[in-house]
Amino acid sequence: MSTTIRAFALLAGLFCFAAQASGADAPRLNILFVFADDWGRYASAYAKVDGRPTINDAIKTPNVDRVAREGVLFKHAFVNAPSCTPCRSSLLSGRYFFQTGRGAILQGAVWDEKIPTFPLLLRDAGYHIGKSFKVWSPGTPADAGFGGQQYAYQKAGGACNNFSEEVTKMVTDGQTLAAAREKILGQVRGNFDDFLTARKPGQPWHYWFGTTTTHRSWIKGSGKKLWGIEPDALKGKLPKFLPDVPEIREDVADYLGECQAVDAYVGVLLKKLEEIGELEQTVIVLSGDHGMPGATSGKCNLYDHGTAVTLAIRYPGGKPGRVLTDLARIPDLCPTFLEIGGVKPPENLFGKSLLPLFKSDKSGLVDASRDWSISGRERHVGIAREGNLPYPMRSLRTPDFLYIRNFAPDRWPMGAPYSAAESTPDLKNVGNNTRAAFPDMDASPTKTWLIAHQHEAQWKWHFDLAFAKRPAEELYDLKNDPDQVKNLAADPAFAAQKRAQSERLMKLLKDANDPRVAGDGSTFDKPPFSDPEQAGGGKAKKKNAK
Repeated sequence: MSTTIRAFALLAGLFCFAAQASGADAPRLNILFVFADDWGRYASAYAKVDGRPTINDAIKTPNVDRVAREGVLFKHAFVNAPSCTPCRSSLLSGRYFFQTGRGAILQGAVWDEKIPTFPLLLRDAGYHIGKSFKVWSPGTPADAGFGGQQYAYQKAGGACNNFSEEVTKMVTDGQTLAAAREKILGQVRGNFDDFLTARKPGQPWHYWFGTTTTHRSWIKGSGKKLWGIEPDALKGKLPKFLPDVPEIREDVADYLGECQAVDAYVGVLLKKLEEIGELEQTVIVLSGDHGMPGATSGKCNLYDHGTAVTLAIRYPGGKPGRVLTDLARIPDLCPTFLEIGGVKPPENLFGKSLLPLFKSDKSGLVDASRDWSISGRERHVGIAREGNLPYPMRSLRTPDFLYIRNFAPDRWPMGAPYSAAESTPDLKNVGNNTRAAFPDMDASPTKTWLIAHQHEAQWKWHFDLAFAKRPAEELYDLKNDPDQVKNLAADPAFAAQKRAQSERLMKLLKDANDPRVAGDGSTFDKPPFSDPEQAGGGKAKKKNAK
């Protein structure tokens, strides 16, 4: 080897060493996580990728769209459980919801302190952590997995958890709409300011913004009055399982208004990062814990309307403007955040880091192994069924099919009819009290309308689709039936596909030691999971969310 070549090799080696050292010493990225309660897959960015008329045509979310435009938008992102507490148990731990002990249910949930969570692991690795409002609840202790309330930054105010209610009251009291809106946004800004002020110089941070404004209830007509969303703009764009009638279009428009409130909050947080010069040092992740509440196939269901959520992520240095078709799972965020923070994830996680996807320059499908997602649920509202029993179900979602296994088809999926079975149901009570009828669906104008029209021939199939008992197996062809209303499980032409989906799901569940398929499969039917509803254990009203 010549002297020149040796010198060049030495210089190259020194350059690589310096680059590695520089990377090792580089400041760790901050993590801003917006995780809105009951915010499904609703953002105007999705209107461009849906490929057909949908609800997303009527919503305007410029700030969410900006994050997607400057980062990546996941076309297919799913929760592990379409119920607040178990979903969040899975997210915090990176595990399947059924691996989190009593964190696998909603009412009566108790956190297992032995389960490591990404916020506390980041804290132990030197991150300044903080949260505003909901992280993990209902459950005991509230917001377990984030240190309870010791890292709460909420003193500036929590009106953002009830946007339509708070703004309507302020306007009624004489304030302008603009002033009322700015007051709420000021509280969002104030809480974030307090969090940032509390950090040490140069300390990386993780901030969890957990607004509950998208959780019911909200003011009827607020979508149009506060956000200019015309209910009739949804005509012909509702999914097939929702009756396309004025009352339901208005209900959906009001929900979209709350989604636009979330977008406004995102705008406040982005602006603050720009003002302090930390936008390019911060990973921004936007998502929600399940689909629309109080609607057919939504919250508490394993159809896409219940499990699919927004997922937009801005990663500094990543190639922007990409839409990914990989099936992302919300528990993937746990190992993702840990890897960003330089923390080794715990072993045997269900979640798989998304970081390689952020660093890729490809659009579409990046990782061919990401072709499946599992969701499921057990107990939501304790009194929904006699004996406080759950409605056990699991699903396998692939690019082309959705397969659902209902383990107890003799039980009511949305809970017992209760007052809805009366000849003349008290519709006012049904509309205001979730537990009055079918308790696993939140009280809503949509629920009220379905119950009111349950005996009319034109609408009976909508009512049955929402509330009737379901067969043990369901199979949906997603390309031909994107709204998942035609069950093909009994169709001989799909027998082979059903068998393949079933076998794959059961193998994955057995490999994960799911109590529902391990042993006699009755773990979740027995105490402590079936204990009577505990005082204060129900779904908290938004204004009481922590």
